[in-house]
Amino acid sequence: MGVVASQSFKNIVSTYLGFAMGAINTLFLYTEFLSDAYYGMVGYMLSLAYVLMPIMSFGVHNTLVKFYSAFKTRTSLNSFLTLMLFLPLAVIIPLIAITYISSDVIVGFLAQKNDIIGGYLWHTIFAAIALAYFEVFFAWVKVQMQTVFGNFMKEVFHRAATMILLFLLYLEVIDVDQFMLGLVIVYLLRTLIMKVYAFSIKLPIITFKSLNNLTAILKYSFLIIIAASVATILLDVDKVMLGYYVEIEQIAYYNVAIFIAAVIAVPQRSMHQILMPLSAKYLNERDFDSLEDLYKRSSLNLLIVGGLIFLLILTNINQLYFLIPEQFGGGLFVVFVIGLSKLFDAALGSNNAILFNSDYYRMVLALGVFLAVLMILLNIVFIPWLGINGASLATLFAVFLYNSIKLYVVYNKLKIFPFTIKTLKVVVLIWASVLALYFWEFPFNPLVNIVLKSLLGSLIYLFAVYRFNFSEDLSFLAKKYFKLK
Repeated sequence: MGVVASQSFKNIVSTYLGFAMGAINTLFLYTEFLSDAYYGMVGYMLSLAYVLMPIMSFGVHNTLVKFYSAFKTRTSLNSFLTLMLFLPLAVIIPLIAITYISSDVIVGFLAQKNDIIGGYLWHTIFAAIALAYFEVFFAWVKVQMQTVFGNFMKEVFHRAATMILLFLLYLEVIDVDQFMLGLVIVYLLRTLIMKVYAFSIKLPIITFKSLNNLTAILKYSFLIIIAASVATILLDVDKVMLGYYVEIEQIAYYNVAIFIAAVIAVPQRSMHQILMPLSAKYLNERDFDSLEDLYKRSSLNLLIVGGLIFLLILTNINQLYFLIPEQFGGGLFVVFVIGLSKLFDAALGSNNAILFNSDYYRMVLALGVFLAVLMILLNIVFIPWLGINGASLATLFAVFLYNSIKLYVVYNKLKIFPFTIKTLKVVVLIWASVLALYFWEFPFNPLVNIVLKSLLGSLIYLFAVYRFNFSEDLSFLAKKYFKLK
């Protein structure tokens, strides 16, 4: 776990820096500097762009990671990398043409409830293209086991740039239309910078030679589009569907609650950058002992860290809502429900990395498509009935089923399982800490309350983790960086 621990720690630092900036943007700047309707539009536009991203990328960012280590000659590797660079264009160019020809029909469908959506169709398309190629260039450096700069660009750059745009909007240097255009330019610029960095790590040598396993590569890319789309639908389709059923301002309120709960996923996102290439390497080398060790350690460590964040969010959520405009304060149920789904995601450790890089992803694919359809149907039922609370429930149900099936497939096919008795102990610790601290409030300013409860909760939780040695990796890091005995 040496390279995992080292790069994951650096990635967690940059990811939390990005989330800190995102928190300022989401909770304070967007809510004060932008109208609720335009804030909802931003959430809708970016969610739809993320839904389109796996299609735009043609699954290349996963294909590159899976097959890279399988090529042993320079010519075959250069041919493979050339294919990875150009393959997304096979989807992007036709989609642009279809959008241009059918823009009126597309706008008419998307903007039935909210007319504002129609004015930002092309913003969404170009944002999706930028997201797609960013992931391709990020995968380019992942296979070189270099993830830190890419993670910084993925988590920090666009949030810092968005913060600047929000202040320019507040100071009336730009208007709201220029702000929306500026967001798209930020994502395009991020992709360009990532391209320059990726090519500085490994410069592509354009080579058009036939590949022996071309059929397998294209088949995997096509299927991974579906798999990645399923995963993205589980994450973002709720906001897209909210735009169809409720006033777009509701997406702004939902977006705040989702962002708060999404902080739980930060460690998982950071560790995932290095878990993907390592899992691919172990699978290609058939080193199943190392794969199982990585699976168990990543699951336990992510559950511990995610559990701490879940604890801090739930015990401080009431005070946090005192700090933001009142209309955004109705998302407590959403935070709790989405928080549970994110914690379950974290507990799966390297499960996704194993499935996406193994021969068994096809088995999950059909079920994933079924669950994506189920989630859409649940949203159709729950959103008109319960609004944003219904969207969160639909997400929880779908994620729980999807993750349970993925756990079963890995266990059934590889005979490895991420959970141990320590997993149960950590779960008990998380809920005991939540129940002990949730109803306890200091009679101070909300910000002071948050600081005090966070310090108290963190000390209790981390002491228990270290005292009972729940994780050898985290205990090692504590001894290394804090000189503990």
